[in-house]
Amino acid sequence: MSPELISTQEPEEPTTSARILLTSGRYIHFGPFRIDQQRQEVTRNGSRLKLQGKVYQVLLTLLEKPGEVVTREELRLRLWPAGTYVNYDANVNTTVNKLRQALGDSSDEPLYIETIPRKGYCFLVRPEVSDKPPHSQFTQSESCADSVQESSRTSGGPAFSKSVGWIVLGVIGLFLAGMLLGAGITRLWISHAASVGSYPLTTIFSLGVAAVYF
Repeated sequence: MSPELISTQEPEEPTTSARILLTSGRYIHFGPFRIDQQRQEVTRNGSRLKLQGKVYQVLLTLLEKPGEVVTREELRLRLWPAGTYVNYDANVNTTVNKLRQALGDSSDEPLYIETIPRKGYCFLVRPEVSDKPPHSQFTQSESCADSVQESSRTSGGPAFSKSVGWIVLGVIGLFLAGMLLGAGITRLWISHAASVGSYPLTTIFSLGVAAVYF
């Protein structure tokens, strides 16, 4: 019998066509995130995220192979050149955790980055690459909200000042009415006191005598 031939060839890796060519466009879009590779800027719903250089490089490395395992060795070679002496494992963990925090992701229930034990990490979402910035519905609604807010500010300013003016006039009117009412009451009291003071003394005396007699 002829001996069996056992193949020692390793499984073929996915071709580059199955991977994402990030150089095919300027913008990368996944979920609510957009990456401008020219400016090296990452935004979420229009708000810019502050990513450090190595955190940004880890994100690009994972985006190049969505659905595939990116080994820790690949990340090490991407982040630190040969001859750099650092604690690679700890630094890779820290960098990936910072990326998760920036994306709002979790290692327990991953939305974007899944940890593959003893191997590396896997990016769970397939991104889109284009030369045109994606105009999401959020940006349009945000611009509409800004325009509405701006128009309400411009149109609401005079109305607000008019209402304040009416309130001031009302307070002044109440103050003047109170002064007039107080002056009327004072005049009435003075006239009443004057009439009592000028009452004839003889009449008072005669009334007193009559009271004693009876």
